[in-house]
Order: sequence, then structure tokens, then C-alpha cells
Amino acid sequence: MPSLRDRLSRHRLGLVLALTVCLAACASEFGMPISSPIEPDDGGDATPSWSLAIHGGAGVFERDMDPKRRARVVSALESALEAGRTRLAAGDSAVDVVEAVVRQLEDAPEFNAGKGAVFNAEGGHELDAAIMDGRTLDAGAVAGVTTLRNPISLARAVMEKSKHVFLIGRGAEAFAAELGFETVAQDYFFVDARHRQWLEAQEREAEERDARAPADGKDLSTVGAVARDREGHLAAATSTGGLTNKRFGRVGDVPVIGAGTFADDRSAAISCTGWGEKFIRRAVAHDVSARVAYGGRTLETAVREVIDEELDSGDGGLIAVGADGSIVLAFNTSGMYRGAADANGRFEVGIWDTMEPSNR
Repeated sequence: MPSLRDRLSRHRLGLVLALTVCLAACASEFGMPISSPIEPDDGGDATPSWSLAIHGGAGVFERDMDPKRRARVVSALESALEAGRTRLAAGDSAVDVVEAVVRQLEDAPEFNAGKGAVFNAEGGHELDAAIMDGRTLDAGAVAGVTTLRNPISLARAVMEKSKHVFLIGRGAEAFAAELGFETVAQDYFFVDARHRQWLEAQEREAEERDARAPADGKDLSTVGAVARDREGHLAAATSTGGLTNKRFGRVGDVPVIGAGTFADDRSAAISCTGWGEKFIRRAVAHDVSARVAYGGRTLETAVREVIDEELDSGDGGLIAVGADGSIVLAFNTSGMYRGAADANGRFEVGIWDTMEPSNR
């Protein structure tokens, strides 16, 4: 004879089955689905949403920008955003995607990173990059590298293949050589427009003003990507050539974990762009995360507080993705090259105040 517990369990199961049949009948009668998954996986079940934000730097971007340049910038942003969207939708990890997207942006001469890196005071190029995995809080960074085509991948190697977080200069390049990374000659980074920008910056600094300020408000650029994958994990990656005409050996916020780059599954993933010294002093990326994690702020409120209250007008901007998949893109310069995509169909890029939906 079945026990009382067994009889009660069967009774509950019967009620659940009866309720399910009833709901199905109602749905059929009124033509409504029982559930509407955000994004089905191969088995047709609901899967976690994903989100992606990218940037190509903040700065002084005139609205009468040469149409051809604008078209190149928009195309490069859309191409990187599309590549990241495809991989996240396929189930790739956030850390894999942000590395791949930043590599693509490093190869685009339109941005101040990798191929398009600005010139330093000696007429050379010194590149910085960082990556962080919000799932584990592991991070890797490199600074002052001069021969690496894609510094972001070396930063990831520091994170995963060394016991360190931050390598600089010759040491970072020796580590890259041990791992067989692709190297390039300095002339790989020569871009005509960057060279002219450097010459103009040198002329201005010879005449002028506040030697502590950036040589050119147009060069507050960086590239970055932040993502939430279908498993709910976050990651951030950032790469830069620094400031035009910077003193040799200068390092900005990008490779400083918590200043220009930060990711924590419990709060947000953040990538910054702007006047690096200001972002270092304020630990901007970590500040945003902390306001969410400990202050109970929404991601948007945390970002706005930091951009509006902790930084000065013209200092730069940042992109962020929250643990809930929310996306925030904010800046206090005239513009920021940026893009956003998510599992709900969002796919848009922008330079100035408004974002522009793309047909891709």
C-alpha cells in the first residue's frame, strides 16, 4: 500500500499536469504562446541573453568630419560589432569575444591602438593593453610594448600563461618571444594622419601653454570591448597607443586594472577612454563597479555619477555592461566612437549624441 507521502506526491503531480493541459488549451484557444524565449539554443529552450559594447575612443570629433573618414570609422565599428555579435550568439565566452573584437580594432588604422597608434615624443610607438575575466577576476596587462601587432593577445597570455598580472617594455616583449607571438617593425604603425597629428602637436607644445595637459584633445582615443556571454559571465578588454607626443615611458590608465579596465561578474565590465592620468587618479573603472556592488546603484546611475561628478568635462568616457546585460555608454567629450549589440536585436553605432541603428 502506498505511503501517505507517495499519495500526496502523486496528487501534486496530477494537479500540475491538469494545470498544464488547461494552460495549453487556453493558449490554443486565444492563439498565444505559453512562453517566449529570448534566444533559443539548439534544443529550443530559453538561453541567457548576451550583450556587447565597443568603443574606438573619445575626444574632440568635429561634426563636419570628412565624410570619407566618418564612413571608414562607422564601417570599422560595425564590422567589429558584427564579429562580436556573431560569436556571442554562437555561445562563445565573453573573454574570447572581447579579445577578438579588440584585436580587430587594433588592426584598423582609424583608431589609436595597434596599427593606428599615435607617435610618442621620440617619434616612436609604445602600446598598452589589458584584459580581465569577470568570472574569476583574473587579469593581464602589458605596457610600453613596441613590436607587438596585437598587444591585447599578449595581455591575455600574461593572464593565462604567467603568474603575473602586469608586464612592461622589454620584459613583456621577451615573454611574447617565448610564446612565439607575431612581431612587427615600428614602421608597421606608421599612419600618415597620425604622423601629421604628431608634427602639429610638437609645434603646439613648443609654443604653448599647459605642459601637463594632453597635446591634442583629439587623441584621447583608445579601443575597448565589454561583454556578457550566454552563461552570464562578463569580460573587458582595452588597448591604446596612448597620448600623442607623450613622454617616453608614459603609461596611462588602460593597462592599470581598476583604472581603465575592470570586470566582475557581480557588478559590471568596464572599458575606459580618455585622459589616462585622470582615470588613474580616480580608479574610474573600479569605482563604477564598486558603486554597483556596494552602493546599490544601477549601472547607469553609477556611470553617470562617475562621469559627471568625478571627472572634468572633456576628460573622456567609458562603456559598461552590467551583470543583468544592461549596456551604458557615456562620455563628456564632444564625441565617442562606440557601438552596442544584444540578444534582443539591438545593433547600433554612434559618434556624437545619438546612436544610429545599422542595417547589418
